[in-house]
Amino acid sequence: MSAPTITLGISFKMYFGYAQTLAWCRQVADCLPRYPAVADGRVALFVLPSFPAIAPVLEIFADTPVSVGGQNLYPAPNGAYTGEVSGAMLAEMGCRHVEIGHAERQRLFGEDAASIAAKMQVALDHALTPVLCVGEAERGAPQAAVEACRAQIMQALHLATPAQRQQPLVIAYEPHWAIGAAEPAPLSHIAAVCQGLREQLATHPAASVIYGGSAGPELLTRLAGRVDGLFLGRFAHDPAAFEAVVGEACSLVAAR
Repeated sequence: MSAPTITLGISFKMYFGYAQTLAWCRQVADCLPRYPAVADGRVALFVLPSFPAIAPVLEIFADTPVSVGGQNLYPAPNGAYTGEVSGAMLAEMGCRHVEIGHAERQRLFGEDAASIAAKMQVALDHALTPVLCVGEAERGAPQAAVEACRAQIMQALHLATPAQRQQPLVIAYEPHWAIGAAEPAPLSHIAAVCQGLREQLATHPAASVIYGGSAGPELLTRLAGRVDGLFLGRFAHDPAAFEAVVGEACSLVAAR
């Protein structure tokens, strides 16, 4: 499993316009010098803007530890795929993360286990850290969720070589029924599922398990180290709210 860091990420989906994206990133970049734990890597941050904003966002965060990435990629190295973006281009630009397998892409665009595995392979081939979204469709017992998510992880990695399975990987546990909800899943449910996924990834030294699905303030503290971080949602569209969670994470790592 991962080193003792806290990972915080955010995907803007298609909520932000171009100017709003850059303003948010500038405000966050300006606040980072106040947080030594970000500078020394104990708190890791990644930001996933819309494709047209990636280049200027990379410039804004160029002198910071913040990783920038894409919200998607196409599962082929190059070719006649109108409107798509390759992993090679993301890596060439300087991206370090890419989101794969989000429930919305499965529901709206028909992504399935085969396409997710192909995208994972492209990401790993280009040394991009996948943010692999997993989660159960219906609310049920934690053990059922663990089994569903374990199967999704195994399917997503089945094309990876043994060496690629040791590359950095972020598992974003997002129960589908909690995405966009007013409240996150119950703490006991999050803790049990994330612990089960951590056990599965015990031999994966560079993996981390973070929680998404209406994640917001104080959730890290209430989970008391039972997750490796958060994949933040609309709450963090306010850069001050994002900074508040960064501060919370820094306080937690300082207390360890």
